[in-house]
Order: sequence, then structure tokens, then C-alpha cells
Amino acid sequence: QVQLVESGGGLVQAGGSLGLSCVGSGRTFSRSSVGWFRQAPGKEREFVAVTTWSGSSTYYADSVKGRFTISRDNAKNTVYLQMTSLKSEDTAVYFCAARLTVGVWEDGRKYAYWGQGTQVTVSS
Repeated sequence: QVQLVESGGGLVQAGGSLGLSCVGSGRTFSRSSVGWFRQAPGKEREFVAVTTWSGSSTYYADSVKGRFTISRDNAKNTVYLQMTSLKSEDTAVYFCAARLTVGVWEDGRKYAYWGQGTQVTVSS
């Protein structure tokens, strides 16, 4: 079992930066791949980024590539999402999610554990 708690959301102007954190607990968190997803009002949940359990491999959605950076510190049981050059279309609730399997990273159905989400609002 893995529990996830996100933090760091807020209001930021377009072009600004914001960092999110996802703190995990449970015996298998350090062996889990952890991803970030987001969901904007009226839209489907969207994959953002993922890091494997060691942090040695990362993968990003094209929409955030070059602007967002995912990283993790297993000593702190924390996964981070650093967001820069934010755009109004980045406005959404951001969720972190964990999985023990490998495969299609973008498929949210493959993630067994989810946090409650944190709101990110980018004003233009």
C-alpha cells in the first residue's frame, strides 16, 4: 500500500514558476515509479511526467517537455515537479500517482495509487 500527498500548488502569473511535491509513504513507495497527471475543468485527465523508482529515467508529455522537470529523493520519500514558463493552459488540478509495473506511462489506469491533488492556477 502506498499513500501520496501533494503540496505546492497555488496561483502564479504566466511565465512564472512553481514547484510541486509528492510525499509518499508505505513500504513499496521507494520501488514505485511515480507520475504526475493533471485535470483541467471539463477536460480528461492528462499525463504530465513520470520518473522510475531510481530516478534514472524520466518521461514527459510533449506539452511540458523543456518546461517541467520531474525528480525524486527516495531518502525523503518525495517526488518533485518543477514547472517553469507556465502558461494559462497549465491550469489544472495536479495529481501524483504511483505504480509498481512498467509499461505505457501515459495510461493512468496502470497507476494503482493516487494522491488527492493540488490546484495550480496560471493567470494570463
